[in-house]
Amino acid sequence: MKKALLIIDMLNDFICSDGTLYVEWSEKIIDRIKKEREKSHKEGVTVIYLCDSHRKDDPEFEIWPEHCVKGTYGAEIINELKPDKDDIIINKTTYSGFYNTELEKMLKEKGIEELILTGVATNICVLYTAADARMRGFKVEVLKDAVEGLTPRDKEWALRQMKEVLLAEVK
Repeated sequence: MKKALLIIDMLNDFICSDGTLYVEWSEKIIDRIKKEREKSHKEGVTVIYLCDSHRKDDPEFEIWPEHCVKGTYGAEIINELKPDKDDIIINKTTYSGFYNTELEKMLKEKGIEELILTGVATNICVLYTAADARMRGFKVEVLKDAVEGLTPRDKEWALRQMKEVLLAEVK
């Protein structure tokens, strides 16, 4: 079964302590994601970065503070996880990596059937991407030591939802 590694929102505004929507504890997953990315490269697994990318007047800013505005430092992938030349970057404007993006089309063109999810935030973008993936027939694996939620409680709740409701494999 062909796989893809999804690295979700490992962006300065979420990962750096001065980011506008800093996810506390997120730095601890960087090395784990790096290892999974290296393993994926060696095994020929497609690596895809899903990146929040908002307009200055994005309606999401009615819910959350302004973050990951296209073209700003906050919207850039953190230095520790800069993509390789063959990695794919897909910009998204909301929680799910599937909503109004080319993700599904690209996965199907490549014959990918299984997604390995990493990144932030477990209870928002990881969860909604997992839900959309399952609804589209993809097998989903979530690496629990390579995701982080807004709080530890949020992370555990989201992992339980993905395992019990979406039947994702949580490792």
